[in-house]
Amino acid sequence: MSSTISSVLVANRGEIACRIFRTCAHLGITTVAVYSDADAGALHVRSADAAVRLPGTSPADTYLRGDLVVKAALAAGADAVHPGYGFLSENAGFARAVLDAGLVWIGPPPGAIDTMASKTRAKELMAASGVPLLAPVAPDMATDEDLPLLLKAAAGGGGRGMRVVRDLAALPGELTAATAEARSAFGDGEVFAEPYVERGRHVEVQVMADAHGTVWALGTRDCSLQRRHQKVVEEAPAPGLDDALRTTLHDAAVAAARAVDYRGAGTVEFLVSAEGRPYFLEMNTRLQVEHPVTEAVFGVDLVALQVRVAEGEPLPAEPPACSGHAVEARLYAEDPSRAWQPQTGPLHALHVPEAPGLRLDSGYEGGDVVGVHYDPMLAKVIAHAPTRAEAVRRLAHALERSRVHGPVTNRDLLVRSLRHPDFTAGRLDTGFYDRNLDALTEPSAHAPRSALAALAAALADAAERGASKTPGARLGGWRNVPSQAQVKRYRTEPDGAEHEVRYRTTRAGRTPEGFPGVRVHDVRSDHVTLETDGVLQHFQVRAHPGGQVYVDVSTGGSHTLTALPRFPDPTVRTEPGSLLAPMPGTVVRVAEGLREGAHVTAGQPLLWLEAMKMEHRVSAPASGTLTALHAVPGRQVEVGALLAVVQAEGSGEESQEEQPS
Repeated sequence: MSSTISSVLVANRGEIACRIFRTCAHLGITTVAVYSDADAGALHVRSADAAVRLPGTSPADTYLRGDLVVKAALAAGADAVHPGYGFLSENAGFARAVLDAGLVWIGPPPGAIDTMASKTRAKELMAASGVPLLAPVAPDMATDEDLPLLLKAAAGGGGRGMRVVRDLAALPGELTAATAEARSAFGDGEVFAEPYVERGRHVEVQVMADAHGTVWALGTRDCSLQRRHQKVVEEAPAPGLDDALRTTLHDAAVAAARAVDYRGAGTVEFLVSAEGRPYFLEMNTRLQVEHPVTEAVFGVDLVALQVRVAEGEPLPAEPPACSGHAVEARLYAEDPSRAWQPQTGPLHALHVPEAPGLRLDSGYEGGDVVGVHYDPMLAKVIAHAPTRAEAVRRLAHALERSRVHGPVTNRDLLVRSLRHPDFTAGRLDTGFYDRNLDALTEPSAHAPRSALAALAAALADAAERGASKTPGARLGGWRNVPSQAQVKRYRTEPDGAEHEVRYRTTRAGRTPEGFPGVRVHDVRSDHVTLETDGVLQHFQVRAHPGGQVYVDVSTGGSHTLTALPRFPDPTVRTEPGSLLAPMPGTVVRVAEGLREGAHVTAGQPLLWLEAMKMEHRVSAPASGTLTALHAVPGRQVEVGALLAVVQAEGSGEESQEEQPS
């Protein structure tokens, strides 16, 4: 039965909602957004033709309330619902509710979702269909010979509820944590265990199926670069696969889709061992975050195909041919050097250079605020080129020259990852960041350039204040006397390095001190050109409220600086042993039996914060006595809030360490 869709409600938010709206506009389809109170001013709300409020801020009260979403679709006059990814996208009950309300469901049949929703049931079906897979391990029966183990949530993905266990003694605690996180993220606490394959690759196959018996295998994607079991860099086609392995993966993916009478877009995920043996992981019955790389190399719009399949149209008998290579990088508001801590706050600017072969999918614009309630992904940047080397180079270049002003991001990590010898050579596996993170986040490589950025910021500030036109005017709280060196202090973020900039103002211009080989070529309030050993470099300078200055360099790279007072305040001090909230969030758990006066040991988990859909463990910084405990389950805290105090044995001057749970 065919039907023409004229209005679509997207049961999602952020980047994926904006991306679906874009295709709907091209197809002449009216769009409807839903939004929580936290998203009232979000880009996806501004991008839709109409929007319906879901009262509340937490996902459980808003985007996970299928009943409210269906009511919103009916109230807005939509005739179809697209779930995007995450939230209710793989919820068979929601799919049935949409269909029962007389709406078109732009997704697979509820029965297919049901079958594949539980990874345990899916693996049983795949085994019967001859698809290779890893044998599950019963957690209560696990022995040392089964290690390492991977704990996984049965009802969802995105890295939630996943833990690697290398010590049998840690298994009960990790199982508890995984269960709690899975229940919070998906409403289902079922967790299972399977062998963890060291140096394995995450390779997946995009499928597209219609209601007339046609199933496409749209090539492979490699998604091995992951942090916390969440993908960071993805590419298509997966490099380094021989024809036999590629055929095996395609055939297995098609078999999986046919086994559940699949329709629409889906992804079959595999783990490929270092020896080249593939194992079925799961089938995601939805669109994937990384779908743009497949769209780029096959020249298709997967969302448009989803809509056409939902309308009953048949697919052509054969998919289009693959052309070139595409790479996608996920830009997150997070600090990779500090246990991937999510970051929040105003996003002053987000601009990626426009060029042939580049694409930006984002749920934010400059002026938006990155909040605490949802995933910290700001955008995806995708590059397509005739060869892998060209696509990787194009993507790294675009990221390096992007303007991202606001919360700390993983942008520098992405650039370094794309240029790492192992990545450029296609030596990929899921342990890439475990091995290379320290080197990839080493701040010293930027020290000389950050000093020049600080100089540019100081000179731009002087120009802004008009110091050159009004000698003797006060500059930054002290008298600007031309014969006297002017001083400005900055701290680079997030590494905390401090730079003191000195320069003199004369009739001939400004002359920096302590910068041998550097000459000031041009100074404006937003642009500074410096000549370094005969080479001109341009620095774009933007100052924003709160004392932060952003300096983007023409030769690549960006620097975030915080202007410091000339003389530090000696009274500012944090009590030794204070555990401060590393990010805004909600206290979800406190260690069982923990109370003031208890003795704790270094590294002992004390409490857990939930922020941006992930749990973050806060551990004792040292062995000693818990002298204060301010954390209460359910309490929301701001960054820097005092959670607890541990009086260490000895000096008590230990520092806090926050770790991923």
